[in-house]
Formats: sequence, structure tokens, C-alpha cells
Amino acid sequence: MSATIPAQFTGQAALKKQDPKNFDLHETKYTPRAFTEEDVIIKIDACGVCGTDLHVMTCGWGEHDQFPAITGHEIVGHVVRAGKNSTHAVGDRVGVGAQGASCGECVNCKNHEEPYCIKGWVGTYQGPTGDAVQPYTQGGYADYYQGPGHFAVKIPDGIPSEVAAPLLCAGVTVYAPLSYYGAKAGKKVGIIGIGGLGHLGVQFAKALGAEVYAISHSDRKRADAATLGATGFINTHDGAEKVLAEHAASFDMILSTSDQDDMPLNDLYLPLLKARGQFISVGLPNDGLPRMGWSLLGKTVTGSLIGSPKEIEDMFKLAVESNIRPWIETRPMSEATQTVNDMYAGKAKFRYVLVN
Repeated sequence: MSATIPAQFTGQAALKKQDPKNFDLHETKYTPRAFTEEDVIIKIDACGVCGTDLHVMTCGWGEHDQFPAITGHEIVGHVVRAGKNSTHAVGDRVGVGAQGASCGECVNCKNHEEPYCIKGWVGTYQGPTGDAVQPYTQGGYADYYQGPGHFAVKIPDGIPSEVAAPLLCAGVTVYAPLSYYGAKAGKKVGIIGIGGLGHLGVQFAKALGAEVYAISHSDRKRADAATLGATGFINTHDGAEKVLAEHAASFDMILSTSDQDDMPLNDLYLPLLKARGQFISVGLPNDGLPRMGWSLLGKTVTGSLIGSPKEIEDMFKLAVESNIRPWIETRPMSEATQTVNDMYAGKAKFRYVLVN
């Protein structure tokens, strides 16, 4: 079967830094790095569109991104070649999230904490390969993807590929901290931002047993939040005084999926927490989190980065058991340019998925 794999893969690439008001991707061929016996090659069926993709294409975090850039790290497809040291077989349906490789040797990797690899964290795209022909990884807006089999997780039966795709990044990014920090029965959890990540955060927090409140800057998504399973809804546009009069010191945990630069951390979100409560950010504002004042005392502010292969497996198990599904709209892979423009314009409800 490997004989049918093309020598060059084809993807929808940003050829230079993109204007966020006018993304313009082009079909581009590239030669993947040399295959190793730890690798798999995946024929891609579906790939979700993540906000990180747009940040990278526009150099939004101030990084020196590499072009041409084929983004996409919510990849689902079937294995068409498997190295002898991989645990996968040709024909397996697998998914790859935002991490494409790690050192596998440091204490974090050995403890199933690969996202916090000390020596060799490699992104699914834009990561170093050490290969002269293809020096950095290319992602899933493409026909094929190649990477270490360790980071390709088997997709459970019963979840269509296009539905599974957003769970590989958006899903596990909210599941991992909710699970780790103890969202469960008897806990009150707030989810800031009801979008691509937040709409899954509400579902996972509820599935874990918590009382869940959606927190948004308008009433526009109030009905959606209720449909997703939120017990309550907080409109921050009402102002901190009104919100705190009803909800001050009542939350055990707040998970923020927002990337807004003027986040009201000190005036609103931290005062919403009980003593010893936790504010967890999975969104990354361009300017970072604001400086924290007295409202920090007695609280914990932390961040969480995607999830490990084991956490992805655990997440899929819960998604199957609790029928957690992202709200998606599929588009042909050839329409990647229009799709990322629509994503930037905020038209997604709540996740676009490109399909081959």
C-alpha cells in the first residue's frame, strides 16, 4: 500500500505572512522529511481549523514563523504506512493533535506529560525536523501527514472523522485541565468564551459532573450555552459590580478560553473565585495576561497546554460515554482560503472542518 503514497504531499499553504483581513492560501507541494520506523503516514480525511492556525499565518504571537506554512493540527485519517516500531497498522483510523513529537526521554515525557517536554517539543506544524529537505513540519490542510506514531491516537468507532477532528485540539485543550484540576460533582465551574474551545468546555465540565456557568460578553450565546448543558449564564457586559453582587466568591474553578488582551482578571474573574479557587487559561492573549493585584491573594492562576496522547485517549472515552460532540461545519479542503477568512470574521459556529 505504501507504493501508492506520492513522493510529495500537497497542502493549502500560506506563502508569506498573511493579512488577517485577506488570507490567501495556495496549493503547494512539499517533500516530507525522511521516513523513520517510528513514523506513520496518514491519508487525511478531515482537519479542523483552529485559531492557532490563524495566529501562526499572521505571525500573531510575534514569532518568526516559517513559510510556506501548511497549518492544521486537528488531523484525522487512515494510516497508509506504518514503521515497524509503531504500534499502528495500515488501515487504522487515527488522529493527531497539536503536538507532533517530543524527546520521549525526559521526566515529563515518561510521566505522560509530553506537552511539557523539557528537551524536544515539536509542533504538528512549524516544528523542527532536523531534515535538510524539509526542515520544519507541515500540518493537516493537506492530503497526507507524516509523524511519529506515538502521537497518532486511535479514533473510537462511532465518532465520524469530521466530528473527531476538533476534539484533538479544542477538545483535549479544555478536557485536560478540567480533569486534572478536579471539575466534578459538587464543584461550580465557569467557562469564559463560548466558541470553538468554550462550547466543548461546557460539555466536558458537565460530563465530569460539575455545575457549569457560561461566561460571555453578550447575551448572544445564552441559548446556545443552555443547549450545551450550562446551568447558568453570566453576561460580563452587565458590568463587574452587577455580576459580583450575585456571583462573588462562588466559583471553584474558572477556565478561560479567551484571547482578549484587556481581560478583566483583577476586577472580575479572580473575585468570582472562592478562596483557593483556580483560574486556568487555555487562551493566549497576544500581550499576555494582565498584571495581578490584591485579588490574586488566596487564588491560583495557571495555564494549560493541549493534552498528552493518554489524555486524548481518556477524552475520547468520555466523549463517547457522554455523547460530547463539537458543533461543526464542513468545507472542502480546496476552500481553505475562504474558510480561514470566515473563521477570522467570527462566522464559525463553532468549528470549521476541512475534508478531503
